[in-house]
Amino acid sequence: MKKFPMTAISFIAWAMLCGLLVAEPTAIDVRVISKGAKFVGTSMGGVEVIIRDNETGEILAHGKTAGTTGDTAKIMTEQAVPHAPVSTKDAAVFHSQVEIDEPRQIEVTARGPLAQPQAINTVSATQWIVPGKPITGGDAFLLELPGLIVDVLGPPAHLKLPATTKSVVVRANVCMMCGCPVKPEGLWDANRLEAAGIVYRDGKKLGRVPLEYAGQTSQFRGVVPVDGVGAYEVVVFAYDPANGNTGVDKTTFVIKE
Repeated sequence: MKKFPMTAISFIAWAMLCGLLVAEPTAIDVRVISKGAKFVGTSMGGVEVIIRDNETGEILAHGKTAGTTGDTAKIMTEQAVPHAPVSTKDAAVFHSQVEIDEPRQIEVTARGPLAQPQAINTVSATQWIVPGKPITGGDAFLLELPGLIVDVLGPPAHLKLPATTKSVVVRANVCMMCGCPVKPEGLWDANRLEAAGIVYRDGKKLGRVPLEYAGQTSQFRGVVPVDGVGAYEVVVFAYDPANGNTGVDKTTFVIKE
């Protein structure tokens, strides 16, 4: 029997039938944007990103976002067309390249901001990808990270105070998840935020004290009354009723005999 040479086309067809095609590199860019604000990047320690095969759980890529928070005007004021891309070349992103030889459904999980552990939230989404078909156009694979960053500045945890103490000042820094500051009538308006401290003594809830804007960008202040010895815990929260964004941090102090 006469043998015919295998052409490139026939080899590809044979390889497809035999499942021997090599994996194709497929680029996926992941961006994480703070709900109601800008991209979460280097200034906030980035956001951890994990790309998994949604069926098998295999990790295909792992890293974190890096770059700037993006163009404020483009993100916050210039978007005229719904869902139009708002990222710029410098905006924080995690560049990845996965090797796949067949379509896969991936799960992309983002966890951050890494520079503020008490504020870390996690978001994820799934999508099909096809070998050699990148997800890099526009904002690429975009995840929205909800929340606010609340960072209690004082008193330091486990501060011990004498029994003569009548009150303790609580101070906190409040900002967006991208690190963008808040101030009255600013682009991120401190006036619309509700901030307060929930006070406990020896595990028993005593009540709530308001925290007011303290005159400096992102700074809030409240006074916790002291009415006895014990271990006090103050759970500070900030809440935006316009979109539900919420952040929490806590501290403690001890009133000694």
